[in-house]
Amino acid sequence: MSMKFFISTIPFFDAQMAVHAYRFVTKAGDILFGAADDHRMLGAELLAPGLELVNEIGVEPFSGSYDLFIELTKYQLLMGMPMNTDIPPEKLVCIIDKKTLTDTAVLEKLKILKQNGYRMALDGLSEAIGIETAVKFFDYILINVRSNDFVDDMKTISPFAGETSMVLTEIPDMESFDKLSTLNNMLLSGDFYSEPITKGNVEISPLKVNSLSLLRQINEEDLDLISAANTIERDPALSISLLRFINTFNLGSGRRIDSIRHAVAILGQKEVKKWATVAISVSIGEDRPSEITKLSLIRAKFAENLAPAFDMAIKAGALFIAGLFSLLDVILQKPMEDALNEVAADSEIRDALANKKGRIYDVLSLIHAYERADWQNTTVKLVLHNIKVEVVTQAYLDSLSWYRQLLDSIDESAEEE
Repeated sequence: MSMKFFISTIPFFDAQMAVHAYRFVTKAGDILFGAADDHRMLGAELLAPGLELVNEIGVEPFSGSYDLFIELTKYQLLMGMPMNTDIPPEKLVCIIDKKTLTDTAVLEKLKILKQNGYRMALDGLSEAIGIETAVKFFDYILINVRSNDFVDDMKTISPFAGETSMVLTEIPDMESFDKLSTLNNMLLSGDFYSEPITKGNVEISPLKVNSLSLLRQINEEDLDLISAANTIERDPALSISLLRFINTFNLGSGRRIDSIRHAVAILGQKEVKKWATVAISVSIGEDRPSEITKLSLIRAKFAENLAPAFDMAIKAGALFIAGLFSLLDVILQKPMEDALNEVAADSEIRDALANKKGRIYDVLSLIHAYERADWQNTTVKLVLHNIKVEVVTQAYLDSLSWYRQLLDSIDESAEEE
C-alpha cells in the first residue's frame, strides 16, 4: 500500500510508569501547511490508511500485547469502520472526537460498535451529551492537560472517576506527572518519561559501573578483545546474554560456545561491539521504565534506517549508537554531558547529543519530531533535507519490526535456558 502518510505510537502509562496501551497516531503527508484543498481534506477523512495498515500487518508491531487506541473520523464511522476490518475488537479502543457526537447517525454507529465488543474513548468532554451519559457509554475519556478547559474538565469528571477511566494527555514533565499520577483509575501520556536530565548525579550501582566500563572499551578505536572478555566475565548478566546471543546465531557451525573468551574470539571486534552496545544499553536501563529502553532501541534502528536518506550511509553505525545513547541521561540520571563521559562517546556523537549540532543531530531531531507526532515540524525537516514522506514512514515501520524481532530472539534464547 502507499505509505504517503505519517504514523507514530504514543505510550499510555499508569501511575507506576508501566505501559498499559499505545495510541496510534496518523496524518496524511500532503495536507500540511494548508496546502490541501477541501476535497483532499475530505478524502483524508474518508480513507483510513493507518487503519488499513494495522489491518494488514496486525496490532502487535505497534502495541505488542497491549491495547491500541486508534482515532476514527465521523466519515470512517459512517462507512462501517472498524467493523469492516479483520482487527479483533478486543485489541482496539476507538477514539472518538467530541465534535462528532452532535450527529445522531454517529451515535447510532457507536452503539453498534459497542454491541459488537469494541471499547470507546471520548477525546474531550462534549456538550452534546451529559457527563453522566458519557461515563456510562465511554470506557475512557481523554483530557488534554494543556487545554484551557483542563481545570474545568477535571472538576466535571472527577466525581465520576470510578465509573470510567481517564487518560491525561500532553503531560510535559515529571513534576506534572508526579502531581497528576496520585489520582485513581487513570492513564497518563506525554513527554515526561523521556525529558532530558539537566541536573543531579545519581550513584551508579557496581554492575552498571562494570557495564559502562565495557562500553568505554568497545567505543575505543582498537578494541582489545581479551580485555573485553575479562570485563564481561565479571558480570553474570552480560556473560549469559553473550552466550545466549552467540549460541542462538551460531547455528551453522554445529557447535556450542562454552566460554566467554571463545565467544568473543568467534564473534570478532565488529560483532562484539554490536552485541555489547545493545545488551549493555538494555542492562543499564533495567531500573528505569521499560519504555525508555524500547524508545532507545527504536531510535537507534530508526536513525540507522534513515542514513541513506541523509546521504550518510557511511555513518549508519554512528547513527545507531547516537540513537541508542539519546536517552542515556535519563537512564543514568545525569546531565547528558556527564552521561556521555561514562561511555567515552566520540566527538561527533557528543556534538549531536550534548551540543545539539552536526549532521547526526539533524537525523535525531527529525526522529524526535516524528515520534512525538509533531507532523508540522516533521514536514519542515523533510522539505529541508528533500526526503519523501514514504521513506521516513517505512524507516519507522522497519525499526518497529526490528524491535519486535529483537524481543522474539531474546524470548527464544531465554526459553532455551
